[in-house]
Amino acid sequence: MPLIDDPFVAVALGANEPSTLGSPRQTLVMVRPLLEEMFRLWAGQELCFCWSQLVETTPVGPVDQPDYLNAVVLVKGLIFLPSEPLALALLQRLHGLEWRFGRDRSREQRWGPRPLDLDLLFWGEFRLEHPDLMLPHPRLHLRSFVLEPLLQAMQGTQPPCW
Repeated sequence: MPLIDDPFVAVALGANEPSTLGSPRQTLVMVRPLLEEMFRLWAGQELCFCWSQLVETTPVGPVDQPDYLNAVVLVKGLIFLPSEPLALALLQRLHGLEWRFGRDRSREQRWGPRPLDLDLLFWGEFRLEHPDLMLPHPRLHLRSFVLEPLLQAMQGTQPPCW
């Protein structure tokens, strides 16, 4: 597998309805160590995680739903190049975590309420157009609820105390 200096992965987290484990805030707090462990197992190595603060935002889409809590994590220290199979395997693991917290993608309304949303935003400069995944995320630049925490995580100026 080709090695690279330090491409990093960005993942957005969001929740606005209770999960199987509690409120949106409790869900995001509980998923954090699970997400870090999932990345370590997927990568087979130790990694560095840069977290944003939790940001409360107004939902995009149907207006009759609670506000969201959003965050972003940057995963640094990967020693291999991104590829379609690796990105799709990562997406599958993210969806598995969502499912563990009660999200059923087959039954939900587009942009509706959800107990946990994990979106793969980008992986370094890697570009992918696949029916299940586009990288970078095609609406990333249009979503302040992603851009604000992404900037926090990239600057590393906000202590991630949730």
